[in-house]
Formats: sequence, structure tokens, C-alpha cells
Amino acid sequence: MDEYALIAEERMEKTILNLKSEFATLRTGRASAALLDRIECDYYGEKMPINQISSISIPEPRQLLIKPYDKGDMRSILAAINASTLGINPINDGDTIRLILPPLTEERRRDLVKQAKRFTEEAKIAIRNIRRDANSGIKADKDLSEDMSKRAEELVQKVTDEFVKKADDLLKEKEEEILTV
Repeated sequence: MDEYALIAEERMEKTILNLKSEFATLRTGRASAALLDRIECDYYGEKMPINQISSISIPEPRQLLIKPYDKGDMRSILAAINASTLGINPINDGDTIRLILPPLTEERRRDLVKQAKRFTEEAKIAIRNIRRDANSGIKADKDLSEDMSKRAEELVQKVTDEFVKKADDLLKEKEEEILTV
């Protein structure tokens, strides 16, 4: 009976981890290497994330410094950053690339909050789908009595409520981070 709740909890935990990684890609007022996690560039005919072919450091609160392991990858990294939705112009310093993050406008902050809300809603939908799958498994399990099935469903619902609250708490935290000037 508890195994359905445990399996659901494990899957919901992965959903929350995914939400956290989605949030990490949202730009706030501070520089974060996670901004570049989803940007891929050409690397000998393959698409590779920038963070795998270079070292990324944060020398100042609103600046990222990218140092490619191979200087020959500079052009490819510059092109990938220019083509991305970051809206930041990279500065080529010879053997490094500098990204200076401009302060966020109020409009851009609102857009980022909308994006964060969308990510959260997608996570909540995934959590509810996991609950539905667990409840379907409980109903299909002929070894469980009606009382045991009801208790198992209540347990799954309790876990679901817990994870929906976690998602909402993460959103609230991220909203504050984005809106802090």
C-alpha cells in the first residue's frame, strides 16, 4: 500500500529538481553560470553545452567570464551566445569572453516572473499526473481491500499536496529573487 506513495514521492521529487533547474536558467539581478546551461555551440560538428567546453567564472556580481579550453572554440561560443535568448552581447577579450549582465528592466522582470509561473504550473501538472498514475495503480491492484485502497489514495494525496506546496514555495522564492532590485 505504501509503495504507491513512495514511488509517487520519488517521481515528484524528480519533478521538483527539474523545476529548480528550470529556475536556475532564469536570469535574476545576479550573474549565474546556470544561465549558460542550455546554450549549446558547435564543437567539431556536435552540439555541446558551453559549460562543457569552457570554464565559467563570476568575477563580479553582474559579470560572467567564459574561458574556452580550446581557443579555436571562441567563434562558435560567441555565435551561440548571440543566437540565444539571453539578450546579452558577448565581449571578446582575446582568450576569454566577457558577459556583462545589464540591470533588468521592470518589464523584463515581469516577463521572467511569468516564465517562472509557467514553469511552476507545468511542474504542478506533472505532479498531478503522477498522482493520477499512482491512483490508477491502486485501483488496478486487486490485492488491496477497499479500505486499504482508500488509505493508499489518501496517502498519495497527502504526498501530492506536499509537493504542490514545495513548488509554490519555490515560485515565491524565485519571484522575490527576480523582483529584488
